[in-house]
Amino acid sequence: MDQRIKLRIEYLRANLKYLNDVELAEYNRLTGQHLTHQQQHQQHTHQQVQETYQADQAYQSQQAYDQASNFDLQNSSDGFNKHHKSRPFKKPKNKKKRKKVGFWKKLRRFLLLVLVLMIGFFIYGYHRGKSRAPEGLQTEKFTGQKTPSGATNILILGTDQRDFQTTGDARSDSIMVMQVNAKDNKVKLVSFMRDTLVYQPGVSQYGADTKINVAYNIGEQDNHQGAEYMREVLKKNFDIDIQYYALVNFNSFATVIDSLYPMGVKIDAKFSTIDGQVVKSVDVPDDLNWTPEHQDPIQTIKVGTQRMDGRTLLNYARFRKDDEGDFGRTKRQQQVMQAIMSGVKSPLTLFTGSSALGTIKGVTSTNVSDFFMLTHAPGLALDAAKGIESYTVPENGDWVEALDQYGGSGLLIDFDKYQAKLKNLLG
Repeated sequence: MDQRIKLRIEYLRANLKYLNDVELAEYNRLTGQHLTHQQQHQQHTHQQVQETYQADQAYQSQQAYDQASNFDLQNSSDGFNKHHKSRPFKKPKNKKKRKKVGFWKKLRRFLLLVLVLMIGFFIYGYHRGKSRAPEGLQTEKFTGQKTPSGATNILILGTDQRDFQTTGDARSDSIMVMQVNAKDNKVKLVSFMRDTLVYQPGVSQYGADTKINVAYNIGEQDNHQGAEYMREVLKKNFDIDIQYYALVNFNSFATVIDSLYPMGVKIDAKFSTIDGQVVKSVDVPDDLNWTPEHQDPIQTIKVGTQRMDGRTLLNYARFRKDDEGDFGRTKRQQQVMQAIMSGVKSPLTLFTGSSALGTIKGVTSTNVSDFFMLTHAPGLALDAAKGIESYTVPENGDWVEALDQYGGSGLLIDFDKYQAKLKNLLG
């Protein structure tokens, strides 16, 4: 019989119960039977019973074989089992199935990996920025004092030093105390007008008779202790505790700005009137390009919102020839500082932000540690992005014109009044 016919018969027989009229007729024709549908059902039932019986017989035969095998093993004539107990049959242990890792656990692992990579890139960028430190940059002696409130005060001195000058030739062009880590999470900035007359230990002869910006220069001439001597003067006159310092000169300021803001700092340039006239632009000294041979470089800055690179921002912050004089310059310096700080919206930017942070550390003479920079700078930037609370000593017009001990014009203020104000502001 043809193999295909055999396979067809086997298939029909296996599905006998479910055959329709056509398939039943085909089965009868191939097998020579004359089954009806009723007989078809009976034969299928008989077939199932027979298959069940055969399966039962096979199972009983296997059981009998297993029992006989065990009996033979226990009564083996070689005597081995007389001295050795047979080991009990152990079912093979099921292999433990690996637990499936849940979605949230996978997500946590992924986020942890991303965090580790971010920290690594951040630290790499920071040290890459630090490598830009100029030769000869040193950290000065500074006897920092912590504040009773736990906040951190940082003395920021912007000096008018140029690359070809020594620190002994420089004066503090801007004097600021920035407070961070306060309990109210606010960044506060106090600026001191450079012509304010103060008492300077070992220098003043008639009380408050020396301009405050001279303190840095005097200290630098005493074995490079300009920042330390300024700290002593501020403590003596205003009772401010300062823990850290940072010195920024012309070049380091421009370098920091261009690193932080490759596209420039967005700022609304403002000037007071000049000789009573409103101005749309101002020609300002181009301090970064000043040389002994070219002492009067000029840059024109327009009034209004614009983006400034480091050089332009420096020239804008130092201008004081409008009708507000040094008070106007102090306001612009505060405006520049606010624009710089509040503009850093993403302090954890892996390359630009961390590299710029390292550049600040690298080109600035400061006793702020790497650990403090890495752990506090991101939070400081986030706090500053909410706005900086600024204050100027003295307030506009709140002074008396007086002469310093050298016969120069200065600003005489009420120290008790400003000590109380600063106590309330800085704690």
